[in-house]
Amino acid sequence: MNIPETSLPRIVVIGGGFAGISFIKNLRNAQAQIVLFDRRNYHTFQPLLYQVSTAGLEPDSIAYPLRKIFRKHSNFHFRMAGVDFVDLQKKEVQTPIGNLSFDYLVIATGTRTNFFGNESIQAHSMPMKSVPQALNIRSLILQNIEKADISETLEEKKRYLNFVIAGAGPTGVELAGAIAEFRKGILHNDYPWLKKEDMEVHLVEGSDRVLAPMQPKSSKNADRSLEKLGVHVHLNTFVKDYDGTTVTTQDGKTFETKTFIWAAGVTGAPVNGIEGDALLDRANRYKVNRFSQVDGYENIFALGDIAYMETEVYPKGHPQVAQPAIQQGKHLAKNLKASWKGRAMKPFVYFDKGTMATIGRNKAVCDIGNRSFGGAFAWFLWMFVHLWFLVGFRNRVVTFFNWTYNYINYDRAARLIIRPFRPKN
Repeated sequence: MNIPETSLPRIVVIGGGFAGISFIKNLRNAQAQIVLFDRRNYHTFQPLLYQVSTAGLEPDSIAYPLRKIFRKHSNFHFRMAGVDFVDLQKKEVQTPIGNLSFDYLVIATGTRTNFFGNESIQAHSMPMKSVPQALNIRSLILQNIEKADISETLEEKKRYLNFVIAGAGPTGVELAGAIAEFRKGILHNDYPWLKKEDMEVHLVEGSDRVLAPMQPKSSKNADRSLEKLGVHVHLNTFVKDYDGTTVTTQDGKTFETKTFIWAAGVTGAPVNGIEGDALLDRANRYKVNRFSQVDGYENIFALGDIAYMETEVYPKGHPQVAQPAIQQGKHLAKNLKASWKGRAMKPFVYFDKGTMATIGRNKAVCDIGNRSFGGAFAWFLWMFVHLWFLVGFRNRVVTFFNWTYNYINYDRAARLIIRPFRPKN
């Protein structure tokens, strides 16, 4: 794979998400060779994937080339490949483009969609964990509205205009709000022969409230905002099956729909070769200590969503969101530099900067410490935070321009079917 030999310690990083790029950024001037492996050549700002899927943003607004992020780093190498296996005896990673030895291994592979073993739902529903998947959802939504416009029967038309989302976490809530606003702002102007009332958005959640990880006040505010947008929220409802046309729940409800989006859970994306007691079967996450070391290994680390770190404050591990990943990456980089200078490593302490979710125009909820608030202020705060953490000045400018345009004109400029979605079955 054409990685030069070196006398410096070699750090292999698997995954270019929030944790991986935070770790590498903080090793810019370190005396080490860093090799990053990722199946894609770009970093994805996942919190805004739902805006790509609902035609609010183009994908290049939330994606940034990995090589460009680290182009000023010396002794950095990127290879566009996944890691198939970690040989612990040889201390090397095996990839489709060759094998590479390491002195330190950092696993930051994140999560993948969890279908909980339901093959039918996996085969027919639409997940949203990557840019291609978000584009598939965008194309399917627009294609189905086009099909509804030429449907000859009311039953067929409603099936194409019925949108069902499973999972009322931040992703599900934000998707439901964005689709509902699409109905309000776009349908009347672009499809005058379609009635706004014919388009329905259903949000199905197994727990007793939306945004369960947030404070009850935020959940109530989000529920109220969704109701004002016309979203039908179904709580204490578990999806049982989906055959491509009908969603069936465990309590006997059915939804006729050609658009079923699965946002009901994630599971870790571990690497083959590091298993056993270090890998928690239930969550598919690596158990790590306060120094991010994988249980049983001194020079193998796990960061972000794939890492399960128990603390007194977080006995079930840190939340699988961006901030713990960013902070763990920065902390591990500092610890490694300290250890190379003969100093002791410090345990990781997570600083919770708050949790937020947007529901729609001037509608958002935010938890900071014990305080919870919503409305327009929370919405502007949500926009500021997401613009701040976007990678790249251009992406910030383009995203801000799109948001301003959408806000003023009640429009979504990216509603293009560039790559038509074709179901596998």
